[in-house]
Amino acid sequence: MEQNPSAKLAKADIPNTESVTEALSEVLSVTYRLVLKSHICHWNVTGPLFYSIHEMTEAQYTDMFAAADVLAERIRALGKPASVDPAGLAASPDGQDPDAELSANEMVRELLSDHERLALRLRALVETAKAAKDPVTADLATERAAFHEKAAWMLRSTAA
Repeated sequence: MEQNPSAKLAKADIPNTESVTEALSEVLSVTYRLVLKSHICHWNVTGPLFYSIHEMTEAQYTDMFAAADVLAERIRALGKPASVDPAGLAASPDGQDPDAELSANEMVRELLSDHERLALRLRALVETAKAAKDPVTADLATERAAFHEKAAWMLRSTAA
């Protein structure tokens, strides 16, 4: 029995899977790093904002952890291996490790900055996916950008 050729997704259906999977892999790594950083803040936040930040970071890292699986599965669907560099999880792009000793406001400001940067990276991924004629990845990146923009808004509203 012959299968319907349009029912198969082939790598050839997306002209530039390399640029899309490279950008997805970067987003996956940054997402995992932000999950870790959010956990560190969740565990160590103190002060009058403890409960609200503790609850907010838990909701955020839970969402991002699930999203990491979706991002990795999209990379696999495009025919590339999904992985995260463990060395890149601890240190930020400026080489600084997440700091458990920060004040609640400093934690909020750092997380805010990270969510804003990831939202921008995801917006760039939308454009990369559109250029590659990959609406599935563009939709996924749009959804993830919306999450990070909302997280940034919440954190911005919490910051003193």
